[in-house]
Amino acid sequence: MTDTATAAAEAQTIELQAGELRLALRADLGGCVAGLWRAGLPVLRSTEPAELASSRLAGCYPLVPYSNRLGYRRFRWLGHEHTTQPNFDDNPHSVHGVAWQRRWAVVERQADSACLRHVHAADAHWPFAFEVEQRFALSPQALDVRLVFTNRAAHAQPVGLGWHPYFPKRARSRLHIELDTRWDNDPTGLPVRRVEQPGIDADIAHLDFDNCFGGWRGAARIRDERLSMRLTSSLPYLVVFTPQTRPYYCVEPVSHVSNAIHMADPAAHGLASVEPGAKLEGWMRLEVDAA
Repeated sequence: MTDTATAAAEAQTIELQAGELRLALRADLGGCVAGLWRAGLPVLRSTEPAELASSRLAGCYPLVPYSNRLGYRRFRWLGHEHTTQPNFDDNPHSVHGVAWQRRWAVVERQADSACLRHVHAADAHWPFAFEVEQRFALSPQALDVRLVFTNRAAHAQPVGLGWHPYFPKRARSRLHIELDTRWDNDPTGLPVRRVEQPGIDADIAHLDFDNCFGGWRGAARIRDERLSMRLTSSLPYLVVFTPQTRPYYCVEPVSHVSNAIHMADPAAHGLASVEPGAKLEGWMRLEVDAA
């Protein structure tokens, strides 16, 4: 990175500190978390903020106004056909909404808290105007994040919220999550069948998921030989991604089933219809302690 690029990145960087936890944000890169550390140890996949090249390489980014895949970049809403644009390599679907790839503005910053805002004008990637704030609060024990979405369009729009945290894979990385259902996918990654899933309780090395799960209860417990974490959220679904060939895994709180907008009853699968001027909120809390 050139000196000019580094200076520009530093101008868009926010760092929060509370006890042994340090949080770094990049407002210009999708309002993302560049890194979260405990006593210098990465809690999330972490990069020093001035060195982060894109939100896709971040520790966590927001999912707005939908999570995961929007099937074949098209949908029907209130009797009208809409399209979106490719935004994730050669994936046939649009992925993770639009806010994670857009610049956010810094609204407020304190030593242990910050607020970022993104204002979206209707465009080819998402046809409805909205505004969303992402509020971060760091304590010595936990990171709290809240999304507040406001519909700025002239009519109701479909909305989903979520986050995409990446956790570094360590020798004894393990998940314990109480769930009751799993959505299995077609070859393109769209959910096609709901099956029973009697929870997850296993080492990451033994898991091979890229699925949306329902019936999430209690805290998702995320552990390894260095850290013990508890992930909770107001959002009722989880996407769990455990690629066997990557040095990370993901546990993503989301408000709706992937591609819910194409299901017979989107609302029954978590997708919200938000009226003009109305809000939709969600929160996520990650508690962090030594193992």
